[in-house]
Amino acid sequence: MKKARIALFIGILSISLFPVIVAMKLTPGLTSAFYRMAIAAAALLSYVTITKSLKVPSVQTGLLAALCGVLFAADIAFWNLSIQLTTATQGTLLTNLAPIWVGVIAFLFFKNKPRRSFWIGTLFAIVGIVVFIGIDVFLSLSFDRGFTLGIFSGFFYALYILLSKEVLNKMEVVSFITLSSTSSALFLLIINIAAKQPLWGFTSAAWTSLLIQGLVSQLLAWLLISYATKRMRATRLSLSLLSQVVFASILAWIFIDEVITIEKAIGGALILLGIAITFYEKKEVRKAYRKL
Repeated sequence: MKKARIALFIGILSISLFPVIVAMKLTPGLTSAFYRMAIAAAALLSYVTITKSLKVPSVQTGLLAALCGVLFAADIAFWNLSIQLTTATQGTLLTNLAPIWVGVIAFLFFKNKPRRSFWIGTLFAIVGIVVFIGIDVFLSLSFDRGFTLGIFSGFFYALYILLSKEVLNKMEVVSFITLSSTSSALFLLIINIAAKQPLWGFTSAAWTSLLIQGLVSQLLAWLLISYATKRMRATRLSLSLLSQVVFASILAWIFIDEVITIEKAIGGALILLGIAITFYEKKEVRKAYRKL
C-alpha cells in the first residue's frame, strides 16, 4: 500500500502540470488534449510493439479498456466545452464533483460500499474546492448548457475511475494504458476535426509543451495512477485526485507567477484534510483489508 501511495502522489504531481501548461495558451485546449493522449499512445504502442508486451486477457476486457479511453476523452472534451461556454472556474468546480458521482455509483451498484470516512472526507474536500475557487463563484453558478456539460465532465470522469478499477483487476497497467490512451486519442482526433481545431503550425515552444503534456502529464502520470488504482479503493483514489487542484496552484505560482490567495490556501488545506480523512481506518479494518 505504501508504494501505491507514493505512486499516486508522484502521478498527481505529474498530472498537475497539465492545467499550468494549458494556462500558458500556447495551443487551444482541445488540441492540447488530443496531443497529450496521442503522444502518450505513440510512445506506448512503440514500446509494446518492440517488447511484444501487449497482453489482453480477452476481447471483452480489451474493449472495456478502450471504452475507458473514450470516457476519459469525453471528460476532457466536455470540460473544455464547459469552460468555453461558461468560465474556467465554474467548469473546474463542476468537473471536480467527480468523487460524489463515484460514491453514489459505488453505493448503488457495487458490492463494496463507500466507508463513512469517504463521505466525511468528501464533504471537507468539496467545501475546500468551493473556498479555493471562491464562494462568490459558487453562489453565481449559471445553470445553462455550460453547467450541464460541466456536470457531464465530472460524471464521465467518475465512470472512468470506476470502470478502470474493474478492468485493471484483470489487466496489466501498461497494456491498459496503451489501449485506453489509443482509443482516447482517436476519439479526441474526431472531436478536434469536428470542432475545426488546428492540429499543426505551432511554435517550437508549443510543441515542447505538447511533448511535456504527453510524456509527463499523461504517460508517466497515468502509469503511476493506474498502478495505484489496482491497489486502492476507487472512492479513495477519486478524492485523492482532487489534490491536483492544490499542486497545480503551487506549480502555477512557481512557473507563471499566479498569486496564491488566502482563500486558495484555506481551500487547499481543507482539500488535503478531506483526503487525509479518507485514508484513516481503524486498526481492525486496516488488518482485514490487507488480508483481501
